[in-house]
Amino acid sequence: MSICTRRCLFLLEKCKNMKQLKQAHGQVITCGLGKNNFALSRLLAFCSDPNLGSRIYGYKIFEQIQEPTICIFNTMIKSFLLKGELNKTIEIYKNMLKIGIYPDNYTLPYVLKACGKLKSCYLGELVHGQILKLGFLIDTFVGNTLLGFYTAVDNVEAAKIVFYEIPSSNCVVSWTVLISGYAKRGDVYEARLIFDECLVKDRGVWGCMISCYVQNNCFKEGLKLLRQMQMTGIEPDEAIFVSILSACAHLGSLDIGIWIHKYVEKLRMPLSCKLGTALIDMYAKCGCLDIAEKMFDEMPQRDLICWNAMISGFAMNGNGLEALNLFNEMQSSGIRPDDVTFVSMFTACSYAGMANEGLNLLNLMCNVYRIEPKGEHCGCIIDILSRAGLLEEARNIVQHMPNSSVPSEEAIAWRALLSACGNHGLVDLAEDAAEIIVKLERHSGAYVLLSNIYAAAGKHDHARRIRKKMKSEYIDKVPGCSSLEINGIVHEFIAGERTHPQLVQIHELLETISNNQLDNSAHILHGSDN
Repeated sequence: MSICTRRCLFLLEKCKNMKQLKQAHGQVITCGLGKNNFALSRLLAFCSDPNLGSRIYGYKIFEQIQEPTICIFNTMIKSFLLKGELNKTIEIYKNMLKIGIYPDNYTLPYVLKACGKLKSCYLGELVHGQILKLGFLIDTFVGNTLLGFYTAVDNVEAAKIVFYEIPSSNCVVSWTVLISGYAKRGDVYEARLIFDECLVKDRGVWGCMISCYVQNNCFKEGLKLLRQMQMTGIEPDEAIFVSILSACAHLGSLDIGIWIHKYVEKLRMPLSCKLGTALIDMYAKCGCLDIAEKMFDEMPQRDLICWNAMISGFAMNGNGLEALNLFNEMQSSGIRPDDVTFVSMFTACSYAGMANEGLNLLNLMCNVYRIEPKGEHCGCIIDILSRAGLLEEARNIVQHMPNSSVPSEEAIAWRALLSACGNHGLVDLAEDAAEIIVKLERHSGAYVLLSNIYAAAGKHDHARRIRKKMKSEYIDKVPGCSSLEINGIVHEFIAGERTHPQLVQIHELLETISNNQLDNSAHILHGSDN
């Protein structure tokens, strides 16, 4: 290798920006390395860097290469994949096949990821066929990416078949991918069966199953699994702590949440933005707003999700003015609010009775930030207007809300209007709202609300008719659920169920309290007669 060649390759390795790379490219051409595949691959590798490189410049170089190698094709495919240009990724892959170059175990995962992001089951299945034809299914990396593709397109059945075809027994990543696939679908039962089948469970597998429970509202099961994991001697990581704190927040389990906070401090785990936000959310939802606010003020870095958590905390605790002040502070700091921020702000205005502020925020959201209102936003605005007695304005907003491709989005706003009708005793408007909700979704809520509105208005025949209709159409009322925490243990009660181990003692105590109240009432009445 000549001195000039060595110097060119050295310059390529030392480039820190595109200006330096272009100078090095000139040296490559001057030294006669313009057709040298190794030198060209180094140029393309820098151009494909999502932070420092230039994909356009890299593609111009790529187009000039007469005989690109598999390594060069892989670099370009990866470059377009990282930039989200998925169709271009597939196009380069097709061109590679046309000139007779076979993919390797680096090419196939890139292409499968592109197929997954495109949600193209057809393209992914074609790639799957090539994997089988070329014998790459035994490659762990390729097999796991194929698993990920099928879970991305919500074909967990195909993923399960692939799972049992690849050498997955010793690869915890394979088990994690399949469990997360069932978690995304909401099939907790199947996810747990796969989890129990896994013989070698690392922190990732445990964390995936805990996350599966929490994502699907099985919060108690998530807490129980954490205890089982600890018994095996595995320490939780940040992701597991975030999942568990979310479970604590939803259950209102303050004692366990505080224990998790102390556990984090004991492990001397750095308080990242994600973990700090989870703690803020947990304290706010458990009613400890002062601790949540203190933690927020002490956060070294705050992203949008962190601001949203604190604003939501003020909103759900009825502190409308504090939420509004924090929202203004967030804007001043240069953070752009999103649709979630405005849901929290509308909720804050609703609870605090700030109708004018809520409408001003709606104008800001639509005309300044160009965020299109969703069903949840309209539902909050309707609640704000109905609390202020402006029912006609609320109806007008629902009727003119943007059409949504998701019926449940539209139903949220109509349910809010139906609830408002109940509060104000507007039977005719309630009937119209209920009729539209029933067309949008099959849910017991609209029937129950309308039945209650009829009963409150003295129209008991109409209420009975609604109940009979629910029975004839097999629409079951969703049972009520409550929970409370005693000595760090969360006790859950569901209407109609008799599964609590201490239910007999609880009923006996309630009966004793009820009898004592009756005795006291009789004593008071007897005293007043005298």
